[in-house]
Amino acid sequence: MLQPAQLKQTPEGLVPVGDGWFVVNARDARWHHAEGRTAYVDFEGETAFAQLGINLSVLEPGEAMARYHWEKDQEDFVVLAGEPVLVIEGEERQLRPWDFVHCPARAAHVIVGAGHGPSVVLAVGTREHASGADWGAYPFDAVAARHRASVETETADPEEAYAGLPRPQPTAYRDGWLP
Repeated sequence: MLQPAQLKQTPEGLVPVGDGWFVVNARDARWHHAEGRTAYVDFEGETAFAQLGINLSVLEPGEAMARYHWEKDQEDFVVLAGEPVLVIEGEERQLRPWDFVHCPARAAHVIVGAGHGPSVVLAVGTREHASGADWGAYPFDAVAARHRASVETETADPEEAYAGLPRPQPTAYRDGWLP
């Protein structure tokens, strides 16, 4: 019988220790944030989930969830609150609560906060090809660039793609991030 993972209390929130099952409320978990960037909780602990990446992102208007990119793995999103904008394959789409976005492997995309308040987006992606030199890339896209969410020059290097942006740091949940 699989045992539960221990939940360790850190100054930033609860973090699972080990590979067992667990239940944690998003408000109690460890978040990551940098001013001007999305706040997110990934629910992972000392080791990343092996098969599935999952997180909640809170995007203020104008904040991009990531840099415009494509991956060798599928990613999917559900808008839980707000009115973010999706840029996918060079096209812009306004989203609203309960919209589901499917990004098959190699679909270039980014979600950017928009509207009059924060957007909350659930992101889920497989991790079969998440690491290694051929994981995906950050292409330039003019539509994403209008939202300050594109690199200027294509790269596959995340360090290069995010150079000049503040790095999200572990932090405790802040009141108001979630509805």
